[in-house]
Amino acid sequence: MEIKGKLLEIFDEVQISDRFRKREFVIEYAENPQYPEYVKFECVQDKCSILDEFSIGQEVNISFNLKGRKWTDPKGEVKYFNTIQAWRIEKADSSPGHTPPTAQSQASSGSENTNLFSAEEDQEDDLPF
Repeated sequence: MEIKGKLLEIFDEVQISDRFRKREFVIEYAENPQYPEYVKFECVQDKCSILDEFSIGQEVNISFNLKGRKWTDPKGEVKYFNTIQAWRIEKADSSPGHTPPTAQSQASSGSENTNLFSAEEDQEDDLPF
């Protein structure tokens, strides 16, 4: 899954146990700018360091996994927990899959199809432009 948002907070790395560490951060997700959402993610283990190159206020694209767990407490009550684990973060303006094509790339990709209509059809076109 992927989402785009503005980095709002980046927390320090926390060592949970000898073999497990995590680092959390929050983004402002504004699909509807009038009602922005604040979403907290976590990075675990070696992914904690991917936040080092980013700063508060940057627009980022985040690739993440949505995880859910079921737990039964000592009283026998079942509880459910959700976790959003980020595994890649990129600057929003440099994301390889999300950049719009340039005018030159559009022109070169469409050059083989420039003569889709015959000259006769083009002359019948009554549009002023």
